Amino acid sequence: MTTEPPLPENYTLLDGHPSVPEYLNLRAVSGLTPKTPAQGTAAVSNSWYGCYITHTDPETQNVTAVAMGRIISDGGWYFHIADMAVLPEHQRKGLGGVVLKKLLAYIKANAPDGEPYINLLADAPGRGLYFKNGFVDAAPTSVGMVYRG
Repeated sequence: MTTEPPLPENYTLLDGHPSVPEYLNLRAVSGLTPKTPAQGTAAVSNSWYGCYITHTDPETQNVTAVAMGRIISDGGWYFHIADMAVLPEHQRKGLGGVVLKKLLAYIKANAPDGEPYINLLADAPGRGLYFKNGFVDAAPTSVGMVYRG
């Protein structure tokens, strides 16, 4: 049985994905590359697993998606963590750590027997979080690459 890290008051961790408009907003506002609605729809519907955190404004009762992460996977051995994002005004509250721990726990609970390969591409602001949660640089054995053709 896994225990999820506690969240600050007025925050809720949910399985699944925020709506496509919320997904696109979280990416853009948190500093990730903006995507089109078609790309967002495909990303959300084709993920192996995802989770997100909402915040309920105590005065207005408005609920907003403020953090997210998802896993792209073949469901066998390869698991890529993507779209780790927290809105700037909700950063420094441990939300990214809660999302990352939930994603890792889900892999451990649902991957087939054998050692899963879990990777991600780490932008500079997130590297401390990833190192703290057991990730290491893959270099020099592996180096992340992108296609620019």
